[in-house]
Amino acid sequence: MPLVSFAEWRPDVSDYQGAGQHTNNVLNVFPRGDGYGPAQALAAYSATIGTSPCRGFFYARKNDGTVAVFAGTSQSLYLLDNSTLTWGNVSQSSSAYSALSGSANWQFEQFNKNVIAVQQNAPPQVYSLTSSTDFQDLTGSPPQAAYVSVVNRFLVLSGILAPNVYRVHWSDLNDITNWSSGQSDSQDFADGGIVRGVAGGESGLIFQDAAIRRMTFAPGSPYVFGIERIAKDDGIFAPYSLIGSGDTVFYLSNDGFKSITAGGFPEPIGKERVDRFFFEDVDTGSPQLIIGAHDPAKTRVYWAYKSVSGTPGQFDKILCYDFMLKKWTLIQQSGEYISSLSSPGLTLELVDTAYGTNIDTISLGSLDDIPTASAAAIAAFDTSHKLSFFNGANLAATLETGEQGADGRLIHIKGIRPVTDSSDVTVAISRRLTPQSTTAYSTATDLNTETGVCPAHVTTRYARAKVSITAASTWSFAAGVEPEFSIQGMR
Repeated sequence: MPLVSFAEWRPDVSDYQGAGQHTNNVLNVFPRGDGYGPAQALAAYSATIGTSPCRGFFYARKNDGTVAVFAGTSQSLYLLDNSTLTWGNVSQSSSAYSALSGSANWQFEQFNKNVIAVQQNAPPQVYSLTSSTDFQDLTGSPPQAAYVSVVNRFLVLSGILAPNVYRVHWSDLNDITNWSSGQSDSQDFADGGIVRGVAGGESGLIFQDAAIRRMTFAPGSPYVFGIERIAKDDGIFAPYSLIGSGDTVFYLSNDGFKSITAGGFPEPIGKERVDRFFFEDVDTGSPQLIIGAHDPAKTRVYWAYKSVSGTPGQFDKILCYDFMLKKWTLIQQSGEYISSLSSPGLTLELVDTAYGTNIDTISLGSLDDIPTASAAAIAAFDTSHKLSFFNGANLAATLETGEQGADGRLIHIKGIRPVTDSSDVTVAISRRLTPQSTTAYSTATDLNTETGVCPAHVTTRYARAKVSITAASTWSFAAGVEPEFSIQGMR
């Protein structure tokens, strides 16, 4: 029997005769070189942050090898206790900040030993990883700003409070407390609209409503940064969609998902793949829930978003793009904020706190359970306001082939053999007699474990195989299906 592959997910185009090219229905899986693998549900890691949704979180690496995890709600900032996994309020003087606007989140950045947190309705906040007990106003009178990044050895603020919305402002070289002398400066742009964020790195990328500019440190020149426009009539659609991964920046533009490699120019990655699907599905009234994140342990970037049918204040879907395989998938998972995160590590002092002072009583098994500051992975706050990792049970998965026909002849399908190592699988078959007909599906049938076939009895001209894998089942790959069929002739 010929293998019909689970091909590339491309909901923007028709899947008619899509074998080996594309399919319209792939859910809760990750791309693999041989098809797809399972995606995992969120599993709670921390205690609840409080009664308000998370509006941004961040981890900073400390000089003892552990990490510090910060998170923000509309009016407060919190620090995770790495031993009890509870949250302590580290807002300035433990007082509430002016509330975030409805379309905004907190943004964080690390600069040496300092963590900077910004939102437009409060002065930039700073927390020293070696000495602070709470956040304080960043000294030097920096402007209030919505976005923060590090470019070369400068702290850069953008999304600056009106009337300076067309401006980027950077600190002095290696001095985040100096905003008015030395090499600190600002730049206003005459065109391109409001500045919506800056992607950091050795060079920076400035994203506006309708322009993208590159800023490059120019030591020895009469100016601090050389700034050049690299895209006109192309900007960022959602500020929190901006992702930096290695030497590539990913973002959501006004006409779809794009990437820019170091020194390069915008390249579409979602055109005729997922762009139309996304813009038809997203709730554009919740831009703060269009959130980009990257998984440093994988070659994947993610965009969480609230769909038009989703619950207010929560994302309910995640687009995943594997930039090495150049494949997209869709994950159905609800949450409040998504980002990369390294598991907080425990020093020996914190081991005493977490496991008792007599370390000799700790079993080898429990030592395996002590979290260490490891490579970052993708994480999110769930809908109960708990920090969570995507390491729960496998989600219920759906994989569908492209629609197949036999040059207008009737075909009779008597069985489908799913090519997967899952035994918790069912198959339903779509059918329609003409391209104009409404698609209907047969009743899903279980796998016959002796033959490896899901039996069927379907006669049609056009068919798809829809494979469903049960939630929490154990499996690793799904490559496609092998249909058992016969051609019945023409009518």
